[in-house]
Amino acid sequence: MAKTTDQAALNEWYAVETAADVTARPVRTRLLGQDIELYRNEAGEPVVREMLSNGSYGLPRPAQERYGCIWTTLGTPNKDIFEISEAAESDRRFVPCGWVKMRASGLRVVENFLDMAHFPFVHTDILGSEPHTEVPAYLSEIRRDVDEVWATNCTFFQPRIAATESEGAFVHLTYRVPNPFVVMLYRVCPTAPERLDAIALFIQPIEEDLCRAQPVMYLVDRESSHASLLRFEQVIFLQDRIIVENQRPLLLPLEPRAEIPTRADSSSIAYRRWLKEKGVRFGTTAGAA
Repeated sequence: MAKTTDQAALNEWYAVETAADVTARPVRTRLLGQDIELYRNEAGEPVVREMLSNGSYGLPRPAQERYGCIWTTLGTPNKDIFEISEAAESDRRFVPCGWVKMRASGLRVVENFLDMAHFPFVHTDILGSEPHTEVPAYLSEIRRDVDEVWATNCTFFQPRIAATESEGAFVHLTYRVPNPFVVMLYRVCPTAPERLDAIALFIQPIEEDLCRAQPVMYLVDRESSHASLLRFEQVIFLQDRIIVENQRPLLLPLEPRAEIPTRADSSSIAYRRWLKEKGVRFGTTAGAA
C-alpha cells in the first residue's frame, strides 16, 4: 500500500517508537502506508525521515520526544501534541507497557477501548463480571474548544479495579480522545481517592487494517511492583486484541446505520461523528472504497 492521501490523517501527530529504543542506529517502521526511518543525531535529537520508493530519503519530518515515545507527522498539524498533565507530576509512576501489533484499523482499537459493555464478557473477573452487565447512562460530547471527544460520568462495577486491589467496587471512569488514534482513561486511584490515574493508548496506524499500540500509564501507586503493574495491563490488552482482530469489517464504518448502536455506545457514536466531521478516511470503510 502507498502512503495515504487522507490529509486529515496525515496532519495528526503519532507515537511511532519507544524513545529509549531510538539511538544513532536507524530504526525503520511504517506509518499511514509510508516507510519511515528514525534515529538520533549527534546532539541526541530524534530525526524522522520518509523512505522513498527509489531508495532515497525525503526531507526530515517533524519529530518530538514526549510521553516516553518519539512522535512524528507526515503532514502539517494545526496544533501541538496534546497535553497529559499527569505526566508532569513527579510522584507518579510512568509505566509503558510495550507495543502490540493488531490486524485491525487503529480506529477500531480506539472504539474498543471506549466500550464498557464488553468488560464482563472479555475481561471476566477483572474489569467486569456477571450479573453486573448493564452500562449506566453517561455523557458523551465533542468538546469544540479543544477538538476532543469526552465521555464523563461513566460508572461500572469492576471485580478488580487495579493491580493493588482484590475486591470489587463501582468505579467512576472518564474517557478522552484527544487525537483520532489516541484514547485515554482516567479513573479514581484506589490508594489516593482524591486523585486520578491516567492511562493512555498510543496507536501507530501502519496500514488501513494494520496497526500497533502501546498502553502507557501514569499511576499514583507506591505499593505495586513494576512487573505486577505491567502484567495487569498486558493481560487486559491482549484480551482486547483477540476481540478487535475478530471484528468485521476490520475497518471502521462511519456510514449511518452501518452498525446498530445501543445506549451503551454513546461514546462510539460521538467518536464516529467527530471522525466524519474531521474528514478522516484512513482506517474507515470510506477510505477503502
